[in-house]
Amino acid sequence: MRFALLMPGTGHFYCGSCLRDDWLGKALRARGHDVTVVPLYLPLVLEDTASGEEIHMGGINMYLQQKTRVARWLPRWFENCLDRPGLLRWASRRGHMTDAPDLGPMTVSMLKGEHGRQAAELEKLVDWMASQERPDVILLSNALLSGMAGRLKQALDVPIVCTLQGEAPFLDSLPDPHGEEAWAALADAAAAVDAFVPVSRTYGAVVAERLALDSARVHPILNGIELADFDGDPLPLADRDPPTIGFLARLCDDKGLPMLVDAFLQLKKKDAVPGLRLRAAGAVLQEDRDGVERARRRIGAAGFGDSFDVLPNIARTEKIAFLQTLSVLSVPACYGESFGLYLLEAMAAGVPVVQPRCGPFPEVVDATEGGVLCEPDAASLADALASLVTDSARAQELADRGRSAVRERFTSERMAREIEDLCRMIARPG
Repeated sequence: MRFALLMPGTGHFYCGSCLRDDWLGKALRARGHDVTVVPLYLPLVLEDTASGEEIHMGGINMYLQQKTRVARWLPRWFENCLDRPGLLRWASRRGHMTDAPDLGPMTVSMLKGEHGRQAAELEKLVDWMASQERPDVILLSNALLSGMAGRLKQALDVPIVCTLQGEAPFLDSLPDPHGEEAWAALADAAAAVDAFVPVSRTYGAVVAERLALDSARVHPILNGIELADFDGDPLPLADRDPPTIGFLARLCDDKGLPMLVDAFLQLKKKDAVPGLRLRAAGAVLQEDRDGVERARRRIGAAGFGDSFDVLPNIARTEKIAFLQTLSVLSVPACYGESFGLYLLEAMAAGVPVVQPRCGPFPEVVDATEGGVLCEPDAASLADALASLVTDSARAQELADRGRSAVRERFTSERMAREIEDLCRMIARPG
């Protein structure tokens, strides 16, 4: 089959959704399919691929279209200059690119597609895609792209499959009235999508209810990861010294870093685990720096500054090496996570996980048996972490179960195969 995979880039930091989509594209190619990746807004930042591809609907032009009607009269050569990957990458570092309260009007407009302020940019994308070999299926990375679905379907007459990952917490963070307007615009745009693929059943149920989607159009396909660099037997947990709690996600409050710091300090003050360390790795955006510094100050003020490491924006090889130093991993995000790829990565590296009993975490932990659940508060989290760090035999048993489950049932190849089966089912003959 021939797929067009539309993916929004971040410009300068690693994003779980981008990594998942990249793994999907590579796994589909490995299965013999033709996959054209179409980067949108900003350059893609991938773990082992340099993205120098043409950017469509470039973020600067999209922003100018939102802010001033004069932008509609800019000459095409100038618009093309604004879409240069180097310039977009530079611009992505300058602003608060993920600060939802500032993005409300633009989000609503983009979800309106050809009826929004970015209609001219959408037409340029449609014209480009019409000039390429026609795909059998268009894959949208997330539902925030569904504003373009109607126009693409009209121009290309192909089915559209849309992943559901991360939309709900973003839309719910938009200030009134833009949040409700965005949900309404998304519900309208969803009519042009043939199938929705939530990355967990839990998250799929949340979005399906909000959008009143017919269950026949919702096909949960659990995430899978690429395992190429997880070969070999991981170091046994009993041999990992000093005992270390890990955090692997964007280093922001929403991902639960303050709660994990609370739990860590409780354990340190009790001296429940001699020599215990906390290591936090992941993207640090401009708007995250204050939160990271607060964590440093809190731990330092308690006298444990030497026991806390921050590893910002690490690449794939660094990430795998980081995971091999951990005794347990926890990312206690309670804001409405859609899956949590970091759980699969930790398990693939032989690390058990501790997660709060909220969102998709019970689903993932139950399916893998690679960790334990706790109540979503610092005291319960501290107790659960201590129960594994002080019982290496139990922790190792969970780690082994989780690693086996990931290798057997949570691979990118399995994810691609299920996506392929769905797309064959809905693709139109001929």
